[in-house]
Amino acid sequence: MRFTPGLFIGIILLLCGFQPPTYKLAKLKYNGGGDWYANRTALPNLINFCNTTLKTNFNPQEAIVEVGSPELFNYPFAYLTGHGNVVFSNAEAANLRKYLTGGGFLHIDDNYGLDKFIRKEMKKVFPELTFEELPASHSLYNQKFKFPNGLPKIHEHDGKRPQGLALIWQGRMVCYYTYECDLGNGWEDAGTYPDDSPEKRQSALKMGANLIQYVLTQ
Repeated sequence: MRFTPGLFIGIILLLCGFQPPTYKLAKLKYNGGGDWYANRTALPNLINFCNTTLKTNFNPQEAIVEVGSPELFNYPFAYLTGHGNVVFSNAEAANLRKYLTGGGFLHIDDNYGLDKFIRKEMKKVFPELTFEELPASHSLYNQKFKFPNGLPKIHEHDGKRPQGLALIWQGRMVCYYTYECDLGNGWEDAGTYPDDSPEKRQSALKMGANLIQYVLTQ
């Protein structure tokens, strides 16, 4: 074996117990004019929380990937959020379906205003499936952190209860949709939403960690 300076440094880091990040989580960029880029600090904060509490080894920075890109298949977990319009072309819907049925996972987080668009677009991806609400007894709510009442409510807008909805394909959850919850807002930097308490933010991060743990082990 020919030892290069880079290889030598890599061996020293491994001997010292350093392990490079294994993979990234991705934010999904979509067309239609909606603010796919919302919740700018959410994923980095969730990544840090998971690396600390679950001992995962995610890259600290999120990736940005387009719905129709082959790069999507590089990421085990994709996050989609926003307030407005979402449009998937036929090719994008087919790419997303291939990703999800091939082992990928999508978390859709309604930032209020997304619902009437995303349900229609996900029908392009899985015309044969319908979102179904998960019971509070589901294992998603009983990972490292316990949520005996199911999905927590993070932001209050119109008095509706939070709902954790899922698309189940051939016995496997491929998509989890947090509706009337605003989970990702609770992952953002402390102080982003002054009315949010530290307890709400911790609840959101713990629920996010449960989701990551569930996805990596289901």
